[in-house]
This record gives sequence, structure tokens and C-alpha cells, in this order.
Amino acid sequence: MESLSVLELFVRVGETRSFTAAGRQLGISASAVSKAIGRLEDRLRVSLLYRSTRTVSLTPEGERFLERCRRILCEVAAAENEISQSQSVPSGKLRISLPSVGMLFMSKFAAFGKNYPGIELDIDCTDRLVDVIEEGFDVVIRTGELTDSRLTSRKVGCYSSVIVGSPLYFQRAGFPCTPEDLNNHDCLLYRYRSTGKIAGWPFGGAQPASFELLGSMVTNTLEPLVTFAEHGLGIACIPDIAIKHQLASGSLIPVLDSFNKEIITLRIVWPAGRYPSPKLRVFVDFMVENLLPD
Repeated sequence: MESLSVLELFVRVGETRSFTAAGRQLGISASAVSKAIGRLEDRLRVSLLYRSTRTVSLTPEGERFLERCRRILCEVAAAENEISQSQSVPSGKLRISLPSVGMLFMSKFAAFGKNYPGIELDIDCTDRLVDVIEEGFDVVIRTGELTDSRLTSRKVGCYSSVIVGSPLYFQRAGFPCTPEDLNNHDCLLYRYRSTGKIAGWPFGGAQPASFELLGSMVTNTLEPLVTFAEHGLGIACIPDIAIKHQLASGSLIPVLDSFNKEIITLRIVWPAGRYPSPKLRVFVDFMVENLLPD
């Protein structure tokens, strides 16, 4: 068991590329982590890490050893879970990171909480791209493609952002026929909380250089965009999953669809190489089935 503990410690260092971060996750000092890895290297008679004053990286031998250690720890965890799972109820804290669009899914999270009262949800909503491993999240819901080999994921579904306005607004201001026409319209804009930047609208590389959104209102949450658009104060770009009822009833009308080809993929992401705990497994299964059922 002592050897397994050292292997787990090495995996944390290999994944985070940091003695400090690995120690923080395991509740020990960076110095203790460094010394333990040093003893492991002495025993193996090989260097597993390149060290500098600022960074830690894996040697080629360290890369190979990391993959083998992951498989070993995964098998041990699988064996333990196989024995205990039939008697265990999913429980404990589950740290989750969501993008701002995740606020639309709170009813789904509430349903999950009712089904699994033993699981404590610790939810962080941010547009910032979090480091799942470094920041100690159990699971993250994020948009886009997965590029980090330290992570694994399951696709939840897709949605798109649509350009919409109310019948009252279009009666007064007319319909835009091209993105350039938006220069003559009031636009309701979204600002990312993490960076303060204004979110672009999904017209891709065809967007003319002269195209500029003229904002009549800026907000960092979706609800004001929907409300202002419904009241005829301008045109907004809003995820279609946030305005299903308005689109169905006609209180908001989509425009410029032929210029808008963006499809956004939503994924559930968690650290790779670890056997999913019961709480993580039931959360992933529930969200894949219920988050975007359409």
C-alpha cells in the first residue's frame, strides 16, 4: 500500500506538473512531495522528472511510467469499487464547474439532487476555462472540443446561438438581411465576466471587417438579454436552449439564420485514468440522459 501511495503521488505530479499542486491535492507539503519522488527515482535508478526553479516536466521514462501508473491505480480502484459498490450509495461532495450557460440547467441539477440526496453539489459558474486537475474539480461541463490528454469526456448534446428580436422591434426598425445591416440596429450584448470582453456573434470568417455591433445594452447574464429583447429594445444573440418557449410562441423571431452556421457542443469532462467514483458515475449518466434531451 505504501508503494501504491507513492505511485498516486507521482501521478498527481505528472498530471499537474507541479509539486505544490500535487501536495495541495493530497494535503502534504511540496517539499514532502519532492522528497518522495526523489526516493522513487533512487529506487528505480532513473530520472522521472526534469526540474527547474519554475517548472516540472516529465522525462521520456517518466511519460511511460506515468501511463503505466495510471493503469495500475485504475485497476486497483476498479477492484475496490467492484467489491464495495453493491453495498455503497453514491455520496459525498462533488465539485462541478459550469459555464454561464449552465445556469439554464439548474432545474436538472435540482432533479439530480432529489434523486441522490447523499451527494453534496459544490457548483462554480464561470466563463473562465478552468484547469480541472490543478483546481481540484471532480467534473466540468464545458463547450467545445477536448484537447487535454489528461481528461476524458462524454458528449451531452449540441445547441446554437440565435440572433433574435421581438415582432414589436422589427415592426419599428425593420429586419436585417445581412450582418452588415446590424450596423443600423440596436444590439443587446453579452460581456464575459472573467475577461470583460464582449461576446462576438456567430458569423464566422465571413464577417466583414467593417462590421461592428452597436450596443444599446451590455450585461453579463442571459436573463436581461431575453427580457430586453422580448420588450422590443433591440436584437440579441442568445443560446436557443434559453428561449425555446419564446421561439415557439413567436415572442422572439430569429433572423440571419443563413449566415449563422455555428453549432456548439456541450461535454461533461473529468480527469482521465481514474476509475469513476459512484457519485461521479451517476452524475455523468444522469446529465447525459437529461441535460439536453432533445
